[in-house]
Amino acid sequence: MIPVVLCGGVGSRLWPLSRGMYPKQLLPLAHDEFTMLQQTVQRTDGLRPVAVPMIVCNEEHRFMVGEQMQQLDVQDATIMLEPEGRNTAPAIALAAFQAVAQEGGGDPCLLVMPADHVIADQTAFTEAVSLAKKHAEQGSMVTFGIVPKVAETGYGYIKAGVDLGDGAHRVQEFKEKPSQEVAEQYISSGNYYWNGGIFVFRASVFLAELQKFAPEIYQACEKAIAGAEKDLDFLRVDAEQFASSPSDSIDYAVMEKTDKAVVVPLDAGWNDLGSWSAMWEVSEKDQAGNAIKGDVLVHDTHDSHIYSETKLVAAVGVKDMVIVETDDAVMVAPKEQSQQVKGIVNQLKEQGRSQLSHHRKVYRPWGWYDSIDVGDRFQVKRIQVKPGAKLSVQMHHHRAEHWVVVKGVAEVLNGEETTLLNENESTYIPIGVKHALGNPSKDQPLEIIEVQSGDYLGEDDIVRFEDNYGRANK
Repeated sequence: MIPVVLCGGVGSRLWPLSRGMYPKQLLPLAHDEFTMLQQTVQRTDGLRPVAVPMIVCNEEHRFMVGEQMQQLDVQDATIMLEPEGRNTAPAIALAAFQAVAQEGGGDPCLLVMPADHVIADQTAFTEAVSLAKKHAEQGSMVTFGIVPKVAETGYGYIKAGVDLGDGAHRVQEFKEKPSQEVAEQYISSGNYYWNGGIFVFRASVFLAELQKFAPEIYQACEKAIAGAEKDLDFLRVDAEQFASSPSDSIDYAVMEKTDKAVVVPLDAGWNDLGSWSAMWEVSEKDQAGNAIKGDVLVHDTHDSHIYSETKLVAAVGVKDMVIVETDDAVMVAPKEQSQQVKGIVNQLKEQGRSQLSHHRKVYRPWGWYDSIDVGDRFQVKRIQVKPGAKLSVQMHHHRAEHWVVVKGVAEVLNGEETTLLNENESTYIPIGVKHALGNPSKDQPLEIIEVQSGDYLGEDDIVRFEDNYGRANK
C-alpha cells in the first residue's frame, strides 16, 4: 500500500498563523515537535506492509516539504509538485498515474490522506485502514466515515447503506453540509458519518472510475504525468497539461457517482483543525479551560485559546475568546465566530497585503530571513544560512546591500573576489554587482544582518546566475 499525502491548501481559517507561503500542514500545531505533515507520515508507521509515501504539494512549498521529510529520515519519498491548485481529484489522479508507473505497471492500493488532520487514536486508525484495504483489494473505493460526536453543520455527511457484515457499509448517499435541524436528524438516526476525506482504493479502480465520470481530468493528468521531469528531489509535472484539467474534488468527480463506494467507520479522535475553535478542542487546557501557548498571563479568564509568538499577551476577564499574536499581526475573535476570520483574509487579499501569504520570517531552502525593519529607501533583515548551504549567485538593479556577520563564518562572493568573513566583519555590495553568500561550516549556522538601501527593495529585484536549488533565471 502506498500512502498518498495531499499537502496543498493554505488553511486560511487559521490565519494569522497559517498563511499561503507557510500553511497549517507545515506547522507544528497539534504537537510541540512535529508538523501536521510529519504526523500524517508517521501515522503510516503502524501499517504493514507500506511503501514510502507520495506527497502532492504546492510547488512553492517544495523545499519545506523536502526538509521535513529529511527531519523524519524518510528517504526516497516521491514529492510531486502541483503547478497550481486544481482540487483533490486531479491531485489524486497525478499520484495514481505515478504509482502505477513506479510499480512497473502494477496495481497498488493507495491510502489517500490530507496532511492537516489530527487522529488521536493510532490503533483505531490502523484497524480501520486494515478493514478498508481488504475491501479495496476486492475492487471497492473506500471512504472513511468519521463517527460524529455532535450535530456539526460544517462537514458533509455520508449515509451508510447495506451492512457488509464486518463493520463496513455500502455508501447510500453523500450529503452536503446540512442545517442545524437536519444535522440533528442525521445524528439521531445513527446512519450518518462525517465525510473525513480519507480514502483507500486500488490505483486502477480510481483511474477507471475517473475516466468514466471525469474524462477531462483523467486525460489532463495522464498527459501531465507523461511530461513530468525530475527536478532535484522533486517530480515536476507538465504545467500546461495540468492547467487544462478541470478543478474538482474527488467527491464530486467520482465518489458521488460510482457504485463502488464503501464507507468504513472511523472513531479515532479525528479533527481537521478547520478553525481556531477546533484548535482549542484538541489543545491541552488549564483548570479554567484555557489553551495557552507562548508568553501569556491570564486573570479571570476561561475557556479561551490564547497564542503568543513574540510578545507578552495578558488577558483579563476574557471568556470563550481566541487571541492570536504573531510578529506582524494580532487576531481577536469570539471562539464561536472564529471561522469568520476568512472575512479578514478576504480583506487582506483585496488590499494586496503581504500578511495574506507571508510571515515576517520567510523560509527559503538555504535557511530563512526576518525583515526586522523597513523604512523609506531602506530595509533591515536578519538572515540565517544553514550549514553547508549557499544563496544563489545574483545581482540587483535597484538596491545595494551591507552585510555584517554576527554569528559563524560567511563565504562571500563580491564581484570577482571571494573572501571569508568572521564575526563582526562586514562587506558592502554596490548596485549591479554580482554576489553570493554561503556558509562553509558543516555544523554551525551562519547569521548576518543585511541592510538594503535603494529606490526599490522588492524580492523580485533578483537576477540569479547560478543556484543550487534550480531557481536560476532562464
